[in-house]
Amino acid sequence: MLLYVDNQYASPYAMSVFVALHEKAVPFRVQTVDLSKGQNKKSEYTAISLTQRVPTLVQDGFALSESSAITEYLNETFPGNSLYPSDPRSRAKARQVQAWLRSDLMPIRQERTTEVIFYGRPGGPLSSSARVVAEHLFAVASALLPGGSENLFGAWCIADVDLALMLNRLIMNGDTVPKHLVSYAQRQWERASVQQWVKQQRPPLVNM
Repeated sequence: MLLYVDNQYASPYAMSVFVALHEKAVPFRVQTVDLSKGQNKKSEYTAISLTQRVPTLVQDGFALSESSAITEYLNETFPGNSLYPSDPRSRAKARQVQAWLRSDLMPIRQERTTEVIFYGRPGGPLSSSARVVAEHLFAVASALLPGGSENLFGAWCIADVDLALMLNRLIMNGDTVPKHLVSYAQRQWERASVQQWVKQQRPPLVNM
């Protein structure tokens, strides 16, 4: 099993798959791709990755891109910790959360890149549009975590990692985040599989 990730280990999508593989206890190797040099556009990589992005997972000649597709494949194929809720409706909700985090909240993703988290590189004050989006994020997360729930759907799932990372874009920058969401994100961040990614050796940032 070979997992292609960005060489900065900063992609939230690569992180999601990396964590999933550790949760499933599936042996795998990591190959980094330098996105800043356009290695994902080179023929060697485009021949493997249909979408020319990271992550891409390769197993016995089978290649799969897009993180949520990969985590669903891993969940259906390998034993070990379940990555999604067993209840069909909760499982659909978890996939809904993943899709939303990947397709929306753009002002936060632009103004609070994952360099905030993995390199300690702070962003400036949030724009008015980002503040509006942040309040929406807090409202959705609070609705999904009633009464200070430890996990989204009763037991841990991969969507918890994705949500915690989005919240940590703000928390680790020092932005104001509701206390119960800070506690939730911190608990998720302490998970052993998450810490495996957090503790990866990263190259220095250029022009930091």
